[in-house]
Amino acid sequence: MSATNPVFVALDTTESATAVAWARRLDGLVGGIKLGLEYFTANGPAGVREVSGLGMPLFIDLKLHDIPNTVAAAMRGIARVGAAITTIHASGGADMIRAATDAARDEAAKAGVAAPAVVAVTILTSLDQAGAAAVGFAGPVQDQVRRLAALAQENGADGIVCSPLEVEAVRALCGPGFKLVVPGIRPAWSETGDQKRFLTPAEARAKGADVLVIGRPIIAAADPAEAARRIKAELGL
Repeated sequence: MSATNPVFVALDTTESATAVAWARRLDGLVGGIKLGLEYFTANGPAGVREVSGLGMPLFIDLKLHDIPNTVAAAMRGIARVGAAITTIHASGGADMIRAATDAARDEAAKAGVAAPAVVAVTILTSLDQAGAAAVGFAGPVQDQVRRLAALAQENGADGIVCSPLEVEAVRALCGPGFKLVVPGIRPAWSETGDQKRFLTPAEARAKGADVLVIGRPIIAAADPAEAARRIKAELGL
């Protein structure tokens, strides 16, 4: 991640040429690039390397969730492409979290690259209280996020993904060294879309978020570079 810019722009596309063009246009305006499941399934590791070759920090967001052996094997592949950050689901459990983090560090050492920060998704920011309850997360969302954050930290994860509304509670629980990756970021001038638990970039940063994941407010703007500049200005960068 950039030392001064916490924004990772989510390039929500299946087209490698589009992702590369966006990345080049936003170079210097954001702290890194996030590539998600839709991009990876369309382009694979080769497509990831097309973007990583531009030299910007890379967040590979696949949200792995399977038995420990399967997740460990997938994580080895992710580590080899030089990601700065990658994701698993905390709800995969202690053994899966540990297998993922061990595999990422081991494979990165073998490849001679920096290990990615393995961060565990807690409750998706597209879920509100009713949505979380419908899939079996009983009790307040913040309580569930705190519980999953503790599980992730206890089993070697470098941080978690949470909504900006949970940042202060998780920071108090897990301390300053635990990376908080925060989607659900919407500038005051943008549409909220499918995000149910969100804050503005400045609000989230003030609460202690380390990485701000912002997609559509930038890439769906008439001028993505200008949108990124507006966010930088809001953050005082």
